[in-house]
Amino acid sequence: MRPKIICHMISSIDGRLLPARWTPPAASTDSSHNHNVYESTAAKLGGDGWLIGRVSMEPYATGTARSVPLPAGSLRETFVAAHTQPQLAIALDPSGKLHYGRNGTNDEHFVAILSEKVSDTYLAELRSDGVSYLFAGPDGNDLQLAMETLSDTFGMRTLLLEGGGIINGNFLKAGLIDEMSLLIYPGIDGLAGIPSIFEYHGAPDERPAAGKALCLTSTETLTGGIIWLRYNFETAAH
Repeated sequence: MRPKIICHMISSIDGRLLPARWTPPAASTDSSHNHNVYESTAAKLGGDGWLIGRVSMEPYATGTARSVPLPAGSLRETFVAAHTQPQLAIALDPSGKLHYGRNGTNDEHFVAILSEKVSDTYLAELRSDGVSYLFAGPDGNDLQLAMETLSDTFGMRTLLLEGGGIINGNFLKAGLIDEMSLLIYPGIDGLAGIPSIFEYHGAPDERPAAGKALCLTSTETLTGGIIWLRYNFETAAH
C-alpha cells in the first residue's frame, strides 16, 4: 500500500515556478497573497503531510552538522521518532545533506527520505535531533518503496507532493501521482529554461506521462484572479 498522492502546485500561466519572475497582478494585492491562497487550498486537500526536496527544506532545517555518540544496534532500519505533531514534513534528501537541529515545526514532524549510502554518523545525528527517517533503496531513487513505507510504517494516507519540477517529474514517471491540484496565477514568466511543473530528465524519446490521462474534477476562481484546477489521473484509453 502507498498513500494517495496529490501534486499541489502554483504556477504562472506558462507553467513556471519562480514567483519572483512573474508579472505583477493587475490590481494591488498583499505580497503574501499567493502564499496564503496556496496554503489555504492545501488545507482543503486533507493531507497527512507534504513532501519537498532538499533545497526547499533548507529554510526549515536550521541545525548544523555535529558528531554524536553512535547508539547501540543497527541504524539502518526505518526510524520513527517520538513526536506529537499531527502532520509530517518530508524531505527527499538521498545524500543526507540536511541538518535539522529539531524534530519539526509546531505542527509538522520532520521525516527524511535517504539513500542507503548515508553514514551511520549522519543517522545518529538525525536520531539525536528526533528526526524520523526511511530509506529509498541503495541510491535513494526507489520512490515506490519510500511511499509504501510512509503508508505502512507512518500511517500516511494522503500525501501532498509539493516538489520542484524534477521531483514532480520523477513521481510522474514512476506513476505515483493520483491527483493534480494546480493554482494558476494570472501572470507570465516567458523565459525558456525556467523551472516548470514537471521536468523529468530522461532520453529524448521518453514520455514520462505515457499511459495517463487527466480528468477535470473541479474549477474554482479564487481571489486575485487565481484559478484552482483539480484533475484525477486516470489510465489512458488505448
